[in-house]
Amino acid sequence: MAKTASKSAYTLHPGFKMQAAYERNLKDRTGKTLEEWVAIVKKSGPATLKERAAWLKETFGITTNYANWIAECVDGKGTADSYDPESYVDNMFSGPKAALRPIYDQLLKLGFKLGKDVTVTPCSTIVPIRRKHVIAQIKPSTNTRIDLGYALGATNATGRLIDTGGYAKKDRITHRIPITSLEEIDDEVKHWLKVAYEMDA
Repeated sequence: MAKTASKSAYTLHPGFKMQAAYERNLKDRTGKTLEEWVAIVKKSGPATLKERAAWLKETFGITTNYANWIAECVDGKGTADSYDPESYVDNMFSGPKAALRPIYDQLLKLGFKLGKDVTVTPCSTIVPIRRKHVIAQIKPSTNTRIDLGYALGATNATGRLIDTGGYAKKDRITHRIPITSLEEIDDEVKHWLKVAYEMDA
């Protein structure tokens, strides 16, 4: 069972639905199950994840997405059972970035206050906030700054809102506001969160 039990504030990352489909289709596509591929890689494959993925592609002709996924599974990652969002967040805000944790916690509360349909799905370096799609993301960009990213489409940047160039690149996150203290979580930060939420209705 994945480590996103009912007590967790977080939701299973939607990417795991894709990986469940990978597992269902793997034997038809490659002739072997995930367990069989993991055993092969452990016995004969390279040590690092990147090398494993390349080896699977070159040696067996496995496509990129499947090769990367199998390579992750060798280390016990890449499956819903391995998803531990609390650990992702704890690791993200450890060491020199630990002082940013109160800012993160406050931004997380604001995200959940937007509506009952909001979910939060931490990754290793960012924490996406979702409605139907990602509407915002919390990213500890430096040891002293969190960038709160917003999905605002072609909205013109005003005030503290910075255009990331994401819209031109067709990225989901198009704007950000840098935050270095709790005092900087102001009405402007809250306003753009609400706008991003409402745009994804």
